Amino acid sequence: MPSDFQSWVAARQSHFEGVLRGLLPNPEATPQRLHAAMRYSVLDGGKRVRPLLAFAAGELAGADVVRVSIVAAAVEMIHAYSLVHDDMPCMDNDVLRRGKPTCHVQYDEATALLVGDTLQALAFQLLAEHRLNDDAARQLEMIKLLAVASGSRGMAGGQAIDLASVGKSLTLPELEFMHIHKTGALIRAAVLLGAQCGSVSAPQLAQLDHFGKLIGLAFQVVDDVLDCEEDTATLGKTAGKDANNDKPTYVSLLGINDARDMARRLRREALETLAEFGDSAQRLRELADFIVLRKF
Repeated sequence: MPSDFQSWVAARQSHFEGVLRGLLPNPEATPQRLHAAMRYSVLDGGKRVRPLLAFAAGELAGADVVRVSIVAAAVEMIHAYSLVHDDMPCMDNDVLRRGKPTCHVQYDEATALLVGDTLQALAFQLLAEHRLNDDAARQLEMIKLLAVASGSRGMAGGQAIDLASVGKSLTLPELEFMHIHKTGALIRAAVLLGAQCGSVSAPQLAQLDHFGKLIGLAFQVVDDVLDCEEDTATLGKTAGKDANNDKPTYVSLLGINDARDMARRLRREALETLAEFGDSAQRLRELADFIVLRKF
């Protein structure tokens, strides 16, 4: 990975951590335990792939970094809430996330449930109270975009399909449909929201949406491979839990080698969608490599 890309990632991650610290409630404010748990679940963890995609798309569109920071925070809060709920006993019942105890282990189940609820609410509060686009109608569409990506036609719907698929054999189209929603919807939203903080045409937005769809699928394929090949310490979450829970994955359906090939093919197709953007899409290209080639 080029050193200038590594520097860009480090700078954006550091900036974004500061943004999150400022936007999350003060842990000293009432109710202190809930606010502390919200910060515990969001701060100091993860690669921030979705915010990085938003920043990269924002650069392509010439967007104000302050505006992109808000949409990136909103997307990351939705993502963090989904992880908190996903780890709870009623779902995956996991004890480790981002290298530390999951929220319901560190606090309790009721607090974890409320953390997810309040992070989701805060995400939409941020999108409503900050100016993200000079066109108010466009900003309303941006809020709708994140709502759809988070709900039954997006991430939550994909999770419902995932829970219903335990112990079942899915076809490749069925598995892709699940992950286009569960994992891909929020990744696509990150790209589109970052771009819409700037100036992009409708055809350009459609191309970026296709890029987000392809790279979102690739992200999940790589996750399935790493879940089989890496240990818990490296992943920062319980390794092999999907296999242990008898969940369908790209590895269980295709095998390791074909799953790797699929991820590489998705990366190639994603990069092809960025061809007409030239140098302005360089960070998106580098992020596609970062997502697919990690540990490959």
